[in-house]
Amino acid sequence: MTKRIAVVAANGKAGQLIVREAVERGNDVTTFVRSENRTVAENVVVKDIMDLTPKDLVGFDAVVDAFGAWTPETLPQHSTTLAHLCDILSGTDTRLLVVGGAGSLYVNPEHTMTVSETPDFPEMFKPLASAMAEALSDLRERDDVRWTYISPAGDFQAEGERTGEYILAGEELTLNDRGESIISYADYAIAMVDEIESGDHIQQRISVVCK
Repeated sequence: MTKRIAVVAANGKAGQLIVREAVERGNDVTTFVRSENRTVAENVVVKDIMDLTPKDLVGFDAVVDAFGAWTPETLPQHSTTLAHLCDILSGTDTRLLVVGGAGSLYVNPEHTMTVSETPDFPEMFKPLASAMAEALSDLRERDDVRWTYISPAGDFQAEGERTGEYILAGEELTLNDRGESIISYADYAIAMVDEIESGDHIQQRISVVCK
């Protein structure tokens, strides 16, 4: 069944691939971008994420939050933009699916330590991991939104190949049969659209890793 999907901040690499995957499966996709559309979607709205209103997102089955920020001064926007989307979608049936991070995945069954807290986690990525973890923490407090947060594997490869297969996992960092925590943006996009079309992980964080 065709889904009406909005992809917000769609011009990034992950956003573009999610749009392509959804369009190629015959879904009705609208992208929300700040500048010239770089996706394959025909329905385009040029508007900053913080300027979106409930009216902009009415009637969609799912909204994908593909927002990303990398510089120190913009990292807090992970929380502010996600909170804004939650406020817009509060009390509606529209699903909110978030392109998440791997740093907040747990590395032990007790869920007391995350990937970003391990000794080998690169120092340069800690601020980003912390900002994304804070946004996820805030999201967990929202019981008024039908959200799903999808974390990639530890090695999230922008130019990785599309294998068409992945392992669906939960809150813990999961390794494949080769002992790897790896997934391409293209396979992540498949998992995202699968979740929109047939998944029901409402108010849950899930994760995906290459098979």
